[in-house]
Amino acid sequence: MEIKELLDFVDLESQRLFDHFDKNSWSKKEIILTHTVKVTEELGELCSEVLAFNKNQRPEKMENHDAENLSHEFADVIITTLLLAKSMDIDIQEALKNKIVKINQRYL
Repeated sequence: MEIKELLDFVDLESQRLFDHFDKNSWSKKEIILTHTVKVTEELGELCSEVLAFNKNQRPEKMENHDAENLSHEFADVIITTLLLAKSMDIDIQEALKNKIVKINQRYL
């Protein structure tokens, strides 16, 4: 998948969520807070899958574990983070370019 496809999906999902939030008269602050909490939730789920991947998860959680969940949780974290960035008017492509330059400069 190209980043353009991902960002197009994020635009679509953002509009879907905005329509839902708008129906409930949510403010921009409430939308940002919701996305922030959701990122934390998704990161927690990713951490749980990493524990399972390393066989460090509690036995009762391992009983229902599906190895495919790990990739889904990575995707959830990425998409939810992009939705948060969009709700805060962050140009994520520009932010990524700038960050990559900064990281590369560490090795010069």
